[in-house]
Amino acid sequence: MAEELFNKTHEYDEMLQKGLALSGESKEFFVAGRLADLKGHLPDGFAVNKILDFGCGMGGTTRALAEAFPGAQVVGADTAENALAHARENTKDPKVSFTTLDKIGTGFDLAYVNGVFHHIELEKRPQAATLIQKALRPGGRFAFFENNPWNPGTRLIMSRIPFDRDAVPIPPDEGRELLFGAGFALEPTRYLFFFPRILAYFRVFEHLLKEVPMGAQYHIPAVKE
Repeated sequence: MAEELFNKTHEYDEMLQKGLALSGESKEFFVAGRLADLKGHLPDGFAVNKILDFGCGMGGTTRALAEAFPGAQVVGADTAENALAHARENTKDPKVSFTTLDKIGTGFDLAYVNGVFHHIELEKRPQAATLIQKALRPGGRFAFFENNPWNPGTRLIMSRIPFDRDAVPIPPDEGRELLFGAGFALEPTRYLFFFPRILAYFRVFEHLLKEVPMGAQYHIPAVKE
């Protein structure tokens, strides 16, 4: 979200990977895990034709969303012009577009956000959540992913990433309060990414831990009524 994070896009990726290195995984691993959780819990028959990637940065997840939902129109939105320019230059899919937050429009079936709200100033977070709520159609769904400050590994990783050091994390209960205040109906919070690569053998059990509030990230599924 904050434009200064993306003044030098190659440095952004380097800083992010420096932090994620503690997990033994790349950013693509986490994107795939989030999208698998999102897709695996959509209601049967829920049509996804138009997707908003809120705080899209350089567009990597925006493109991944287009691959995960073939045929859907995907709009990546951000405030950082340099990031948006990079995203446009590196995206060939005609169903994917990028814009600023003031031009996102309405009628989205699904909105996705990951690790964005902890960069938004506290007093502006309700406004951002309401903006997403207004962008969705009635019955549209909001997939809210955030870093879990209750996980010690998450706090350590964030401390190693320069642009995350001064961020104000959002505990899961505060995330739920934020979305409820914006008018969303909330489904149970799910927790993801319990084991680093060195303990990958145990990942087969992660689906049993979805309700344990110690995953590195959490996902609050929300619905616009």
